[in-house]
Amino acid sequence: MDSKLQKTAIFSSLAAILVVTLAVLFTNRDTTPTRVPAEPDIETDAETEESGQQVMGGQIGDDLKAFEYDDSFFDPELNPVLEAAKDMSNRLSLVVTSVEKDLRIQVVDNEGVPVSGSSFFVELAKLAENGSGLGGQAPSDEDGSYKDLDQDGVIYIGDLEAGEYSVKLAPISGYKVPTSRTRVRVKDKVEYLAIEDISLLIKTEDEVDAAAEDSGVRDALADADKTEMTDLKAFSGKTKAGIDVSKWNGDIDWDKAKNAGVEFAIVRAGYRGSVTGSLVQDIYFDANMKGAAVSGVPVGVYFFTQATNEVEAVEEASAVLSWVREYDITYPIFIDTEGAGGNGRADGLGIDMRTLVCEAFCRTIENAGYQAGVYASRNWYNNNLHTQRLENYYIWLAEYRSAPLYQGYYRMWQYSSKGRIDGIEGNVDMNIMYE
Repeated sequence: MDSKLQKTAIFSSLAAILVVTLAVLFTNRDTTPTRVPAEPDIETDAETEESGQQVMGGQIGDDLKAFEYDDSFFDPELNPVLEAAKDMSNRLSLVVTSVEKDLRIQVVDNEGVPVSGSSFFVELAKLAENGSGLGGQAPSDEDGSYKDLDQDGVIYIGDLEAGEYSVKLAPISGYKVPTSRTRVRVKDKVEYLAIEDISLLIKTEDEVDAAAEDSGVRDALADADKTEMTDLKAFSGKTKAGIDVSKWNGDIDWDKAKNAGVEFAIVRAGYRGSVTGSLVQDIYFDANMKGAAVSGVPVGVYFFTQATNEVEAVEEASAVLSWVREYDITYPIFIDTEGAGGNGRADGLGIDMRTLVCEAFCRTIENAGYQAGVYASRNWYNNNLHTQRLENYYIWLAEYRSAPLYQGYYRMWQYSSKGRIDGIEGNVDMNIMYE
């Protein structure tokens, strides 16, 4: 093909492409008429007219007070956001847990806070083995309605058969309740695992009668003799000298205590009330944990128990685990098993159940990744516990004399309740840890 014919062919091809392109554009052109937004309804007041600024309903740019000019902003009928917030404020839900053949049902608001002051009813139904409804069976003994008698937002149901259940909150005036049933498994045996959300069982000292509830009695005091040592001691390079503290020690100057020779501290995390069984955090716990950390004093913690069974021991361990989560724990977490003057809710426990309580607490602590231990006096170990079953944990012995008479195995010795040390006003407990 000569050059003239080649040029003619190229121009013809380009022209054909152009024609096709124009045809496609014409065919697919947007036939929808352009919509022009309507002019907004603009309101002005004296202040904005003077400044020449026009303010529309709602918020505008950097004018942080624009909502004040909008009469509809706080009207829930005109503002869907406020209406939705109002709808959520009275909406209830259930938090249901089981430790062993029981259910603890907590009625909470949309922020997860227990709702008190109302008599809630729940309907409980045991599901068939195939998990559907009641399977056409007659209701079991566990089926029925249960009421929040003390109006604290918590309903506890014990002595249930293991298996699958459904729970439904009955309608109550002033609240919106879930329309569906909550399904839960009642456990056959304690699994010694921390309860995920134990906060609803915890009270502050302002909410209880602390004088009546915090009533532990030191059994070791009755067994003390005149050889009790009162200064801080470490007997060799394989021992550590330490103290244990609680609210009874007040404010502590941890720098002074460390400079005086304190190598570790066991801090009281809290206690279970001797009367009501409430779980209460020691009011100085956080201050002591933070103070010791700043001064570089390694810590462990202890909890005064009044648990009457394994379930309550798991609750106590769960509370402690929730409190220590933000702190570094070097030494064990101990369960302090002592009497409460004869009138404590756990004072009448037999040896078997008291030992099970200590085991349940320690196993729950260890399953969470911490070291666990048991605190008691010489007489308490000898008369109220099967101590040989607890020796896999850290045994903390309380015996106030120059040399203990206790013949069992122990890892830490509280040798005095009358110690004196710089940085702490009054008496303080003295301890030796055998590393």
